[in-house]
Amino acid sequence: MLIRTDPFAQFDRLTQQFFGGQGTAPRSVPMDAYRAGDEYVVQFDLPGIARDSIDVSVERNVLTVRAERSAVAVEDAQVQVSERPRGKFSRQLFLGDTLDTTRIAADYVDGVLTLRIPVAEKAQPRKITVGGAPQEIDA
Repeated sequence: MLIRTDPFAQFDRLTQQFFGGQGTAPRSVPMDAYRAGDEYVVQFDLPGIARDSIDVSVERNVLTVRAERSAVAVEDAQVQVSERPRGKFSRQLFLGDTLDTTRIAADYVDGVLTLRIPVAEKAQPRKITVGGAPQEIDA
């Protein structure tokens, strides 16, 4: 098997590992967010992460997503290339008071974690009826 290597890229990776990069501090998770009707949809890229290693929590309007990808150990194997990020990943979002954090739904399909956060009933637009007695006009 022929593997092309870049010694400087390997040096950069080693430097990041040594000085607090990969492997020590949690890395950020890329995401997209949009509003669809009466809910917000937030999608996080978590490829190759087991569903049971994903933790989603909400505390005081702070949504936290944590996940971990462990290194795969194969007996009697020598690693030739190791570029895929491993370790702990996390992302926090500050949610507004207009969102219903008690009804957040989460799905994980094809390496994408999708959260659906509904807008609270009290924050949804509503029509207000104008009342009053009809007035007669004297001519």
